[in-house]
Amino acid sequence: MKLTVLIDNNTLIDRYFLGEPGLSFYIEEDNKKLLFDTGYSNAFLINAQKMNIPLTDIDSVILSHGHLDHTWGMDALIRLNIESKIESIPYKRPVLIAHPKVFNTKTIGGLGEIGMALSEEKAARHFDIQLSQKPVWLSDKLVYLGEIERKNDFEAKQPIGDIISDAQNKPDFIFDDTALAYKSNKGLVVITGCSHAGICNIVEYAKKVCGMDRVLDIIGGFHLLDPSKEQLQGTLDYFRQLRPAEVHACHCTDLQSKIALARVANLKEVGVGLKIEYN
Repeated sequence: MKLTVLIDNNTLIDRYFLGEPGLSFYIEEDNKKLLFDTGYSNAFLINAQKMNIPLTDIDSVILSHGHLDHTWGMDALIRLNIESKIESIPYKRPVLIAHPKVFNTKTIGGLGEIGMALSEEKAARHFDIQLSQKPVWLSDKLVYLGEIERKNDFEAKQPIGDIISDAQNKPDFIFDDTALAYKSNKGLVVITGCSHAGICNIVEYAKKVCGMDRVLDIIGGFHLLDPSKEQLQGTLDYFRQLRPAEVHACHCTDLQSKIALARVANLKEVGVGLKIEYN
């Protein structure tokens, strides 16, 4: 499997890409081309073009959850696909894979809506929709995890804003938050978006779904933004025991949390343009 970072808060040194507070990964696995999240704008498309990565022939778009910094690039992807048709450029209609709650309206305080700007009805005109709470195997080795089991007592305890579901306004614990897992020959690779379900919960569920205990790498957002002492300490204790070969924490992981993680794990730098290959 090959993974390329198209969008992150940071860019690699001496590489002239665009960064933004969002996330998007391009994944190649078993002759399939996948897009994991689309960031906040069209920046992921601009970066992909600079890297000579065509996004008109992707097989699937996987959304980690419905927040704007991971989904608002969907409009740019739709524009690319429509323009491709107009210019007679070969284009593949992708499958859109996500949790059933990904299209629900999300709001927070005075900011208003912070969720998907795209309705399910409109998305269905451009993608084959596959919504699932259960794991979906994308290849023999790569799996979309679906709704994450939340079992520890130090993560995912506070809602972020509200969600409108079944015509009711409820605190949003972001149950649509999900991730990918890849069964490499050297261990499990866990690919996260924002980890609202809890990075430790996600890794444990990935281990359960894949039937593997050894973890090779964890890459993505860890949602450690000024975390509580309990959450940070619980995460550090977990990683100290887990002993992953590498950790690529990015996006929604603040500096102090990265410094703390570096004391218990082999923390690696992440930025737009990073390419990693897992066998």
